Amino acid sequence: MGATQIAATAVAFVVTVVSVALVVRAVRRILAVIRLGQPDPTRFAGKRERTVAMLAETLGHTRMLKWTIIGASHWFVMVAFGALFLTLVEAYGEVVDPNFGLPLIGGWGFYGLAMELIAALSGLGILVLIGVRLWERPRRRSRSRFAGSTMWQGYYVEWTIVAVVACVFAIRGLKAAAGDLPYPTWAAPISHAVGAAFGGLSTSAAETGVTLVALIKILVSMAWFTVIALNLTMGVAWHRFGAFFNIFFKRSGRAAVPALGALRPMMSNGKPLDFEQADPDRDQFGVAAVEQFTWKGLLDFSTCTECGRCQAQCPAWNTGKPLSPKLVVLSLRDHAYAKAPYLLAGEDKSAVPATALAEVERPIIGDAIAGGVIDPDALWACTTCGACVEQCPVDIEHVDHIVDMRRYQVLIESNFPTEAGVMLRNLEGKGNPWGAPPQTRADWTKGLDFEVPRVGDGTDFDYLFWVGCAGAFEDRAKKTTRAVATLLHEAGVRFAILGEGETCTGDPARRIGNEFLFQMQAQQNVSTLVDAFGDRPVKRIVATCPHCFNTLANEYRQVHPDWDIEVVHHTQLLAHLVGAGKLTPVQPIDGGVTFHDPCYLGRHNRVFEPPRDLLQAVGSSAGDGARGDGARGDGARGDGARGDGARVDGLVEMPRFAERSFCCGAGGARMWMEERIGKRINTERVEEALATGARTVAAACPFCLTMLSDGVTSKKAAGAAPDGVEVVDVASVLLRAVKPGAP
Repeated sequence: MGATQIAATAVAFVVTVVSVALVVRAVRRILAVIRLGQPDPTRFAGKRERTVAMLAETLGHTRMLKWTIIGASHWFVMVAFGALFLTLVEAYGEVVDPNFGLPLIGGWGFYGLAMELIAALSGLGILVLIGVRLWERPRRRSRSRFAGSTMWQGYYVEWTIVAVVACVFAIRGLKAAAGDLPYPTWAAPISHAVGAAFGGLSTSAAETGVTLVALIKILVSMAWFTVIALNLTMGVAWHRFGAFFNIFFKRSGRAAVPALGALRPMMSNGKPLDFEQADPDRDQFGVAAVEQFTWKGLLDFSTCTECGRCQAQCPAWNTGKPLSPKLVVLSLRDHAYAKAPYLLAGEDKSAVPATALAEVERPIIGDAIAGGVIDPDALWACTTCGACVEQCPVDIEHVDHIVDMRRYQVLIESNFPTEAGVMLRNLEGKGNPWGAPPQTRADWTKGLDFEVPRVGDGTDFDYLFWVGCAGAFEDRAKKTTRAVATLLHEAGVRFAILGEGETCTGDPARRIGNEFLFQMQAQQNVSTLVDAFGDRPVKRIVATCPHCFNTLANEYRQVHPDWDIEVVHHTQLLAHLVGAGKLTPVQPIDGGVTFHDPCYLGRHNRVFEPPRDLLQAVGSSAGDGARGDGARGDGARGDGARGDGARVDGLVEMPRFAERSFCCGAGGARMWMEERIGKRINTERVEEALATGARTVAAACPFCLTMLSDGVTSKKAAGAAPDGVEVVDVASVLLRAVKPGAP
């Protein structure tokens, strides 16, 4: 052991001790911050299922591989982070003895080949990711997914990996030059090639080089640990450790199932809030301070990788609104860690730094003048479409956090957009957001050439047809209602409606944050439905509105634990009837068709194929009228089929479709709030639909129908859309095909 090795060993030892001590301190601080959150005992159920989901999403990279090259590159980098740790262990031995090799496996050819491949592929992968970051850098693209990310941290992490990979091959190459590499050429071809480049070195010089490069490798690695230990909010690095836990504790607990569908109930002290006994002075109503999020929420914030996938998919961000799901999470993360010294100080606050005291004074929602953490315009811009949750590779639950903040603003502060107040008053007074007279709920049945049965009139039924507020009162949606009723009658399906007994499911009230009103409406509807079905062994509801569908199917279980009613969307039932031969399309679509996936049907409830099955069953007489060259835009069909924008029987996909569909702009109670900032979301979506060349834009949601129809009308008025383009529900398309000439 020469002087070089002695000095290198001493330096490596000191640096490692300091670095490990800092990392241990950092982990303890992060855990202390996360523990500040409120309890959430639901996260511990189904540990086996959670473990399977976590392994599938991490080792299997099921979320990341949706992005093909980027996902594959990231997988190799992730694997290398664990596997190349063995080369770091080797480096500690090599600073002492240049000929050091790991016991048992150190001279094994297959181990040498494995490390060679992992190092090479991770090096290639990180170069790809660096290229992507450079290409997408905010200075180049104003709406870059990296806008708002801490770019130096990303570059630092990436170039650290490049340096580590370079050190691995340099050490092996120097060993090969000294004749000390224990692996044959087939097991280490790159290392032997590097060794050939060092061929002019003496054995002594090569071995000294091994020690020095091994020390550099240790210094690079320990510098990385030191940097992240001093930057607790460096999510681009800490997610390497936190992602496993964040995915394990995600709300659904199942692989490939994000936290969508039902909203998380309003919680207080780890339990769903009981409004009959709730007291605002004692119980927590939504979130008014960062420590009122659950510990899982604080883990979410700590785990954000700043990759911007959520931001890239957000309809608000893409149309110039101040909302970015990523920036909401990052702002809450930075606020939590800045405020933590005050929250962790206990009774004696004398040693709390001034920066932490300043954070205590900041409202969680407030404009720049108030110094708020989240701008109100960002809070109310959210459509709750779920694109952010769908895209997040570490399962952050953005929508739940945004709605929790809305709940406090609505229930305690009474601070929300004026138009929403009108909608809420209509819900309370009339049972529908339009404020229409309840006794006119069944007026849509007038003029039909058959009688629509009602529950309670003695007629037996197989399906209760939940019409919904839009389907009963909004003129365009009433056409869908009549089409569905006509098709069910044509197919011989026994169904009935509630008529005046139906009221709003409460979706808009809940999404805007008025949980109290939602609970009232839900309790009323649950009671009505339980009475309507009585003791029937089979209880089924068919709904035309995905928001009603989602609420009835997923959220009423939170209100009524014994909820056992099967709920289907009308496209599912109609697709079944066509498949069973009870409905036979005879008239194809004229001019081609494109389909817009409603967020609450597709992303939130994974219903992608039934509407497409119906449209393809109808077919098209488009010929070359529908373009088949639409860009895919990385949209993937729910069944894994790529689609590629290709026309199938006249159906041409938009670039963003299925789980990556672009919102119409009406969700999250935004149907009743005006867009005053940026481009209208429905305009963005309509432009995408028109670009396909299809003459029919098919929808499967009354909100989408309204928003897209308004968008097409505006485009026609501006001369930017052909007169023949129309927006209709899938049911109306099918009715025209089954009964040509039907109104």
